[in-house]
Amino acid sequence: MTDSYATDQIFVRKLTGIVMANLANENFGAKGLTHDSGMSLYRLNRRLHSINGKTVSQFVREVRLEKALELLQNESYTVSEVAYRTGFSSPSYFISCFHEYFGYPPGKAAKLDSDNRKEITAVASAPGKTRQVWHTFIFVSSGILILAVLLYLAYNLFSGNLSTDKNTLAVNTGKSIAVLPFRNLSEDITDQYVYDGIIEEIFNSLTKIHQLRVISHTSVEQYRNTTKSIPEIGKELDVNYVVEGSGQKFGNTFRLRVQLIEVSTDKHIWAKSYQQRMTDTKRFFRTQNRIAQNIASELDATITPDEMELIEKVPTANMTAYNLYLKANDYLQDYEKTRDPGSYQTAVNLYDTALETDSTFAKAYTGLAFAYWNRYYYETYFKESFMDSCRILADKALLHDNQLDEAYFIKGQYFRVNGQNEEALANYDEALKINPNYFAAYERKGYLLTWVLGDFVKGLGNCQKALSLVRGNDRPNLLKVLARAYLDVGFIEKAKDYYHEAFVLDSNKASWLRNLAWLEFCSENFEEALKLWKQLEGMDSTITASQSYYYVTPGHKEEAYILAVRDVKNFKKSGALNLIRSHRTGYAFWQVGKKKEAGYYFNQQIKYSEESIKLSRDIEQRKSAYYDLAGTYAFLGDKVKAYKYLDEVAQKNTFPLWMVTFVKHDLLFESIRKEERFQKILRTIESKYLSEHERVRKWLEKQEML
Repeated sequence: MTDSYATDQIFVRKLTGIVMANLANENFGAKGLTHDSGMSLYRLNRRLHSINGKTVSQFVREVRLEKALELLQNESYTVSEVAYRTGFSSPSYFISCFHEYFGYPPGKAAKLDSDNRKEITAVASAPGKTRQVWHTFIFVSSGILILAVLLYLAYNLFSGNLSTDKNTLAVNTGKSIAVLPFRNLSEDITDQYVYDGIIEEIFNSLTKIHQLRVISHTSVEQYRNTTKSIPEIGKELDVNYVVEGSGQKFGNTFRLRVQLIEVSTDKHIWAKSYQQRMTDTKRFFRTQNRIAQNIASELDATITPDEMELIEKVPTANMTAYNLYLKANDYLQDYEKTRDPGSYQTAVNLYDTALETDSTFAKAYTGLAFAYWNRYYYETYFKESFMDSCRILADKALLHDNQLDEAYFIKGQYFRVNGQNEEALANYDEALKINPNYFAAYERKGYLLTWVLGDFVKGLGNCQKALSLVRGNDRPNLLKVLARAYLDVGFIEKAKDYYHEAFVLDSNKASWLRNLAWLEFCSENFEEALKLWKQLEGMDSTITASQSYYYVTPGHKEEAYILAVRDVKNFKKSGALNLIRSHRTGYAFWQVGKKKEAGYYFNQQIKYSEESIKLSRDIEQRKSAYYDLAGTYAFLGDKVKAYKYLDEVAQKNTFPLWMVTFVKHDLLFESIRKEERFQKILRTIESKYLSEHERVRKWLEKQEML
């Protein structure tokens, strides 16, 4: 009996160690524990149930909750921070689970004295609850738990049981790191591009190591001139380690001081100084690569031979070409922020000169490709050669370096916007195989899977991976992407949670109101949506999003016209194409008697949509072009064409909630709304939406995210 009890304890400790090693991964659940334990789900459920009456899902959730309690009692984390650190998909879901398990909300955990905690814990452990006394002992025995985790990791490392999936992020190993901007100690501030280049090379090398989670380059830019402490920065970036450094340049020689700091202790665990002549190209890059390898070694991160080959690769043997490339990057970043034509042209000239200096410099080709993409996307949207130059440049880059992640990313983008989805996915995957920390590749792949191919499960998974790699200014935008995805598939509360988290981070009230209004609109709460939109218009007179309300409810002719005029001005100013709202503008003009102008915008919508279909552009892939043509022709009285394009719309794999709402209420379809053929199409659309909603619901439950 004693031996059996001891064996059960060892088994539970092993499982606990597995969960703790995957604590922050909200996608880790019963399936992950089954895989890592080497048992089938059936056997694992039976074994756990015989020990403590738990299912696998209950066990994983309770390990998370016990750790959450420990963090709340002993650390200065907020409830939201603890929720995400312990793998819960949202604070609201965490609060619900915590209260149900412990009998009190997480906000009270830190305030309770030990006697109160004992009393409440006793209530939570009473009959009707699933907890058991011996299980509590295991979890609060932190020394045993930590030892179990270490033993498990060591055992699996040497036995080969750790996952070797190269697209699996190392978000749960504790090996998370951020590389901060280096301080320039030189008197000449124009040397900053040199240090930014050094940081980029160190960052790029670290991102190739699959056992590391490396926070995106753009996420750390906010700390360039910060006075915040390392613990503060680490907490904000959600990393365990931070790399910081400083440099000084004397002629062609630079001195560099690099330090690796543990966030929890604010102690340097590794530091080294370097002095190097920039004219010795190989040694220059070798120094930066060696820094990355030393950091990985300090973190006990295994570097595979393939990863080592990527890390030690020298991008160019010509230092002049490399310096030109770094300067070009600076100008391109400025163009992306300011849209200054001078910055764009200077960047292109510098990339061209770099390639004249070294025609084999692969990154200079991709730099040019990114520049062209930013500058000519809308200008060449309807040309058959749309973005061809970017693909050609990416292919040239791969000719000289067939392991360049950003070249595969550019090709993925090219194939995506040209409707070649399988090729796009293959190239995104190739980029992620090389660089598992490439957040933009996860985000773009998520977009393609979700909104083009209609696979919300895979799409959401990729967007979540992107989110795990981003902090700073990019994070609110990604949170809004996830919120929109959950809203489109009908999970209103989860969408609200993500929108709220984005608002907490960026304090952008206009964006917050716009998103809440859209949420109410999709939920068919049009009056509430209108109230929110009117608040939004009061804050910013340039806002045009509230037109959506006037597309589905009659009686607002003048308001719709005013907004349509504003919309026209905004598109002219930005240079973007009004690809999906030209017919809405036409409808608004028509309603106030300006039928000549209305005809112009209806024809513009027909032209844009037909050209997009012909060339398989993005709005064709999402079926938006077909829907907009159907609405235009229905309003103009051409039922044959209206139904022709509605039938095309109905072929889509699944539909977002907003489209269901629009089809139900869109004023452009008033003339045919009651016809049986239209109603049949509406039922098909609703059925496909509900089917995907149910599929995502099952996935969320399996991931314990509901």
